[in-house]
Amino acid sequence: MRDINLPLPVARALLGPIFRVSLNARLPWRMQRLLLDLGSRAQFVPSGTTVHRLRLGGRPAERITAGSARPNLSAGAVLYLHGGGYAVGSLATHRSLAARLAHETGCAVYVLDYRLAPEHPFPAGLEDAEAAFMELVGNIGYRPEQVALSGDSAGGGLSLATAQRLIAEHGYTPAALGLIAPWVDPNQAPDKFRDLVINRAWSRACAAAYLGDGDGKDAGYAPLHGELRGLPPTYVQVDISELLHSQCVEFVTALRAAGVHVSFTESKGLWHVAQLQAALVGPAAAALTELADFLRKAVQPVSIRDLG
Repeated sequence: MRDINLPLPVARALLGPIFRVSLNARLPWRMQRLLLDLGSRAQFVPSGTTVHRLRLGGRPAERITAGSARPNLSAGAVLYLHGGGYAVGSLATHRSLAARLAHETGCAVYVLDYRLAPEHPFPAGLEDAEAAFMELVGNIGYRPEQVALSGDSAGGGLSLATAQRLIAEHGYTPAALGLIAPWVDPNQAPDKFRDLVINRAWSRACAAAYLGDGDGKDAGYAPLHGELRGLPPTYVQVDISELLHSQCVEFVTALRAAGVHVSFTESKGLWHVAQLQAALVGPAAAALTELADFLRKAVQPVSIRDLG
């Protein structure tokens, strides 16, 4: 199915009510998950996509490739951690985004169904992400520097926390971090009531559900305050209208102070993780293409064309 390039005002008018209903702190988590999974059917998967179900680190996952079901290990891989406040989101909600990354990077994209709060609070999701990366290296055959970590919102924060843990406990530095509006400190309350997608009440409910009985000062929970030195090249995308915009600016500033190579893009007129609607909105597709280009160069630093 071909992409639909909706005008931004039309897209915003259509999506706003959907998110107000589905991401509502008064709704049970299971209902929110169901509504998001149903809505994901409008996010088209590119033709020629192969989705292979497997398990990574003991959790369900999908390996998404363009064309052949067999991944080329030499092309590298992306481990994608979906967003959703650590409480919602699934393989279904992010399949379209991951498939587009697979087509545009030329490598396999592994999407992990990590455990969600409140049933499984911190550090369950972090443990799952760590185990998935270790299996990609230990059993599937990738080298650590061939695997990039990528994620959006809570999945972006989880990607950062995973990279920090891999470096500190295993001496493994991923190829890169590709982060879409990463939520790197759930302790911070947004300074605005809502953006098009998320609202303060829902955000605080997610933060509390994820923390459970844990320590909010733990760097695994709030990786903004963990060790940033030694992280791989990092790309951060965020829209200026988002509740997380100021936190992303703070994060990028801290990365640069720590000597991390950072690329930072601030869009105007999009919304929180608009890349999920890349099949519907041209500027969102363009932003996702920029992320894919960054990830491709990270996991494939020297291409055949470069060698002549």
